[in-house]
Amino acid sequence: MATNIEMSKQMRSIMNLAWQFVKKNNMSMSDALKCAWANAKLHYLMREGYVSFTFIKKDGSMRDAKGTTRLDILPNGALKGGMRTTDPKRFQVYYDDGKKDWRCFDRSRLVKIG
Repeated sequence: MATNIEMSKQMRSIMNLAWQFVKKNNMSMSDALKCAWANAKLHYLMREGYVSFTFIKKDGSMRDAKGTTRLDILPNGALKGGMRTTDPKRFQVYYDDGKKDWRCFDRSRLVKIG
């Protein structure tokens, strides 16, 4: 069971992410909180295994993806060296099972999980 300190940190990160959505994407606070909670759930589920989710691409089209961040279940050769070039506060990085490569998407564009 999570301690009060851990829950406080989780709530703080969700509220910070929601506020970032409000400032940078002109979302209402209600929509921003829904999106921030969905991102927190996705982040947790991706650490457990593969998760199906949908997000809106830059060109406006919808993209269904199945991905994970759990390193011990990735296929051989999936862990390449390199530098992180994305902002982890703004983008969700994941290993895409369909593309067999690392991908990322803007957290504010998450549509649904599952």
